[in-house]
Amino acid sequence: MSLRPNIKHLTRIRSLPHHHHRAPPPPRQDPYTLLKEDPIQVISELWVRTFSSPSNKPITNLTGFLSKLDLWVLAYQRTVAHVTGSFPARNAIHSPTLSHLLSLRNAVVQGHFNWNMKTQIFIRSPNERPITQFTSKRKIQSMLSSNTPPFQDRVVQEVLLMILEPVFEPKFSSKSHAFRPGRNAHTVIRTIRSNFAGYLWFIKGDLSGILDNIGANVVMGCVEKGVRDRKVLSLIKSALGGPERNRVQRGEDCEKKVKRKVKKRNSTRKRILNENEPKPDPYWLRIFFDFAPEEAAKVPNYGNCGILSPMFANLCLNELDHMMEERIVAFFRPCRFDSIWKDSVNDGCHNPSWPEFVPASGREKTRKMDYIRFGGHFLIGIRGPREDAVEIRKDIIEFCDGKYGLRLDNTKVEIEHISRGIQFLDHIICRRVIRPTLRYTATGGKIFSERGVGTLLSVTASLQQCIRQFRQLKFVKGDRDPEPLPCTPMLYSGQAHTNSQMNKFLETMADWYRYADNRKKIVGFCAYVVRSSLAKLYAARYRLKSRAKVYKIASRDLSGPLRESSNNAAPEYSDLLRMGLVDAIEGVQFSHTSSIPSCDYTPFPRNWVPNHERVLREYIRLQDPKFFCELHRSIKRRGLSLPQDEISDIVWDYKTLGVRSYMSNSEKETKNASEEVMLPL
Repeated sequence: MSLRPNIKHLTRIRSLPHHHHRAPPPPRQDPYTLLKEDPIQVISELWVRTFSSPSNKPITNLTGFLSKLDLWVLAYQRTVAHVTGSFPARNAIHSPTLSHLLSLRNAVVQGHFNWNMKTQIFIRSPNERPITQFTSKRKIQSMLSSNTPPFQDRVVQEVLLMILEPVFEPKFSSKSHAFRPGRNAHTVIRTIRSNFAGYLWFIKGDLSGILDNIGANVVMGCVEKGVRDRKVLSLIKSALGGPERNRVQRGEDCEKKVKRKVKKRNSTRKRILNENEPKPDPYWLRIFFDFAPEEAAKVPNYGNCGILSPMFANLCLNELDHMMEERIVAFFRPCRFDSIWKDSVNDGCHNPSWPEFVPASGREKTRKMDYIRFGGHFLIGIRGPREDAVEIRKDIIEFCDGKYGLRLDNTKVEIEHISRGIQFLDHIICRRVIRPTLRYTATGGKIFSERGVGTLLSVTASLQQCIRQFRQLKFVKGDRDPEPLPCTPMLYSGQAHTNSQMNKFLETMADWYRYADNRKKIVGFCAYVVRSSLAKLYAARYRLKSRAKVYKIASRDLSGPLRESSNNAAPEYSDLLRMGLVDAIEGVQFSHTSSIPSCDYTPFPRNWVPNHERVLREYIRLQDPKFFCELHRSIKRRGLSLPQDEISDIVWDYKTLGVRSYMSNSEKETKNASEEVMLPL
C-alpha cells in the first residue's frame, strides 16, 4: 500500500485553520481542593430528604451526589476495608490515589466508564502491584478471562449503594427483612413468634427461581419508578447487561467443591501466602458459614451489579410485598367473641407467651392473615379454612406469572398445617395445645369454672438440620446416634489456638439460636460434638489413645495443658506461661448445661421499626415547626421544665450567687425536708 494518500491526508490536516485544531487539555484539578464536605453528613441529609418526601415521588437529581469526591473517598475506604480487612484513615490516603479517584469519578460522570474493563484501570487495589515490566501474552489472557471483577468496579458499586439505598429504603415494605440495614434473620424469628401465633395454615414459598432468571428490563422498570436521573440509570443499565449471572457463579462453586473432594490427602500442606495477599477467613467462621440456612445461602448477582444486586432483588419483590399487604387488610374478618383481634388488623397488643383463646371452628371464627419475606423465601400464616390458603396461593402464582414472566410450580409454594411443623430459617414453627381451667364470677356471685383450649406458638431449632450440617463438615457420622469424629483441619494448631477457635464458633452458634425454645438443648449438642471432636484430635496428637485419658489430664473443658509424653524433659506449662512463651489455654465453653444461656423471650413490638428509621422519623418530626411548637406548649402546660431553661438558671445562679452559694433543686428540697424534721425537736 502506498503512503501517498496518508501523506496527503496529513498535509490536509495541517492546512486547516487555527480554530479547527484540537483544544488543549483542561488543567489538572487538585483533588484536595474538592474535599470540602463531610461524606457522612451528605449521606445523612439524603436519608432525611428521602424519608421526609412522599414514597411514590421519584428522585430526579442524583448526579450532584455522584460528582462529590468526598463520597468517592468514603467508597474507596469501605472497599479497601473489604479487600484488606482494615479501614484506612482519610488523611492516610496518598495524593496519587486521590488523583486516580478523581479520574475514575470524571469517567463515571462523563459516561466514559465501562464495567469489567480490565484493560483500562483507573485505580488499583492496595494489594495489587503496579505493572512496570513487560507482561506476557499468557498472563494478559488469564487476566482478561478471570471472573474476578476489577477493584474499581467495587468502588463504583459502593458509591451507587450509598446513593441509592436511602432512595429505596422508604419505599420498601416492612414485611421484607433480608439485605436491609437493621433487619436480619433474628428479626424474622422474633416477628414470627410475636405476630404468627394462632394461625393454622402456612404457605411457604420459594422465589429463588425468579431472582435467578429475572430479566434486566424488569429490574430497570422497578428502578425507574424511584429514580429519574439519566446518568445513574444508564450506569445501572450497563451494569445489568454484564455476562456474569448468579447461576454461573453457583455452578463454579459446585465445581470447586467437587475438586476439593477429589483432592489427594498428600496435597493438604500449608499454603504460603503472597506478600500482599489477604489472610483467609478463620476456621471457625468458615464452619459457621456452612451452617447458613437454605433461605440465606443464596445471594443474587445481576451482571456487574455486585453488592447492588440484593437491593435490586428486594426492589423487584417489593411489589409482591405491597400486594400481600393489601390482601392482609382485605382478608381480615374479626369475630365478636374473639378476645384478641377485635377491631383492626393491628389490634392485639398482648403478650405472645400467653395462650391465645380463639374459637376452634364455626362461622364465628376469626379470619386473619400475615406475611413475611426473607430474600427469595416468604411465609404466610392464615387463620381460616384451607380453601382460603389455596386461593391465596393461586393469586400469588398468577401475580408472579404476570409481573415477572415466570410461573411457579405448586411444589415451590407449599401449604402446610401447623400440626406438622413448618421449617423456616432452620427453625421449626409448631404449636402446643394447652387446656387450662378458666374461673370467672357470674352476676349473682356464683363462681364458674370451665375447661378452655389455648395454643402456644413454639419456635424451636431443628436438631436434624444441625446434625446434617455437622455430618457434611465431617464432625460426626451417622444420623440417629451421631458419633463425633476428630477435627482434622486443626491438626497442626496448638491447643490454645484450637480451643479459642472452637469457642468463637460455639459463641456464634449460641447467638444464632438465641430465640429458639430449645436453645439449651441445641447449644449443648453443639458443645458436645465440638468437645468430643477435640478430645479425639488431642488423643491422636499427643498419643493418649482414648478420650478418657484426655479428659482425665485436661479436665472436661479441655483447659489443662497436654504434652506428648511424660518422659519429655520440656519445662512445665506454668513456667512457660509465666515467662510469656505460651498462650493461656481457654476451656471449651458450655461444658455444663448451667452455663448455656436460656432462650431470649424479650417482648417484640407488633409494629416494630429499626432504630435508625425511628430516629429518622423523630428527627423529621422535630424539624417541623408546628410539631415543635405543640410540643413546647404541652411541656409548659404540664409544668415541666426544658433542659435549656435549667441550664440558663444554673448559669444565672453561678453569675449572681457564685459557685459556693449555688444550690441545686434536689439539694434545696433535702435541706427544706431536714429543716422540717428539725422543727419539732
